[in-house]
Amino acid sequence: MLASWSSPTLAATFDGAALSAFWGVPFAGVLLSIALFPLVAPAFWHRHFGKVAAAWALAFLVPFALSFGAHEALGALAHALFDEYIPFIILLTALYTVAGGIRVRGNLRGTPRLNTAILALGTVLASVMGTTGAAMLLIRPLLRANDNRRHVVHVVVFFIFLVANVGGSLSPLGDPPLFLGFLEGVSFFWTTTHLARPMLFVSGVLLAIFYALDSYYFHRREDARSRCSEPSPQRERNGIDGKINFVLLAAAIALVLMSGLWRPQITFEVFGTHVALQNIVRDVALVGVTLLSLALTPRAARTGNDFNWAPIEEVAKLFAGIFVTIVPVIAMLRAGQAGAFAGLVHLVNEPSGEPRDIMYFWATGLLSSFLDNAPTYLVFFNLAGGDAQTLMTSGATTLAAISAGAVFMGANTYIGNAPNFMVKAIAQSRGVRMPGFFAYLGWSGAVLLPLFALTGWLFFRH
Repeated sequence: MLASWSSPTLAATFDGAALSAFWGVPFAGVLLSIALFPLVAPAFWHRHFGKVAAAWALAFLVPFALSFGAHEALGALAHALFDEYIPFIILLTALYTVAGGIRVRGNLRGTPRLNTAILALGTVLASVMGTTGAAMLLIRPLLRANDNRRHVVHVVVFFIFLVANVGGSLSPLGDPPLFLGFLEGVSFFWTTTHLARPMLFVSGVLLAIFYALDSYYFHRREDARSRCSEPSPQRERNGIDGKINFVLLAAAIALVLMSGLWRPQITFEVFGTHVALQNIVRDVALVGVTLLSLALTPRAARTGNDFNWAPIEEVAKLFAGIFVTIVPVIAMLRAGQAGAFAGLVHLVNEPSGEPRDIMYFWATGLLSSFLDNAPTYLVFFNLAGGDAQTLMTSGATTLAAISAGAVFMGANTYIGNAPNFMVKAIAQSRGVRMPGFFAYLGWSGAVLLPLFALTGWLFFRH
């Protein structure tokens, strides 16, 4: 899940060892609401999902204020907002707006070969422009190419697997956990060299499975009209509208890099949360990038993309509840052996203290499927010793296992990474009947978990 591009101090200031596991109930409530309400009360959920998320946030904040004092509750809320949520939503909105202003014109036809090529391209771009940028750039052309086909769900699901997750594993620009590792001292190209083999293996297998599945649907399950190669009567010339947004996209990427490389050591305290100057500059500049994109993009580009704000609105409201209610869960995890989740410490390390790489892969990955993968990455980074130079050398397989788990397994659920939700919302807005929370788990359980089991055995079993 996308987290803030901010200081690596991601835990709240209170002691997680003082919290019982019951403080995780509001977070579990948010997850269950996302999973169940669209199934049992879809009309209610569509109208009131923001209120439901806010109610669960209050279900944590009010008891927390009564138990630990209003000052601690205000500090926890300020931390969630200023150190995580606000930078998160500003960056996401900028990427959504900029990528949504780039329209690929032309009569693309969603054949298995073209669909696989788009997924492969997106997988490569995700490590260059981030999973959110690549997903928002390519999801609309992919949907338009397949608008004549009856079976499209699998196309979007594999797009989430590859472009919104696995593809972001080769650089700190790809996914927030790797960027936080970069801030902790992991060299920029370390992930490129150490995650290349598992990433190529996972993406190669997924692309092969997708091509076989898409070929089956295309040749066996589609009607003649879907397979017809005749050009559309509304044929338009191939091209790209909104090219200025490529410049703005590069500016957004540069701003993210700037916030990691420029460290003036100037901070401002907001209700106990320290906000670094470079992060303020980045976020203000990203707001400027967003406004420039809205002002400079030709109206025809956004109209042709059916651009609207509903997907980012859904992400903004739901993740506000997630970021608030996740605070005690992350604090308990960071407490290590003294916290409610002490069993994890014993799970990932031998009694002698030696790391179990495959358990780091699974523990980081499964928690990243439901929690914010950036702080989850940092939790296990610290459990493995927390020294970047040691982890990059003698602990290289352990760091690779943590990195791969955090990035790859964000694909296991819709909430594992923010682009997952956005892709789902965009697909639904174009008439694709996307699977619900549990149905999507069925897809990831059938396709990803066996693949990750093989990946863990091949690369991280030592």
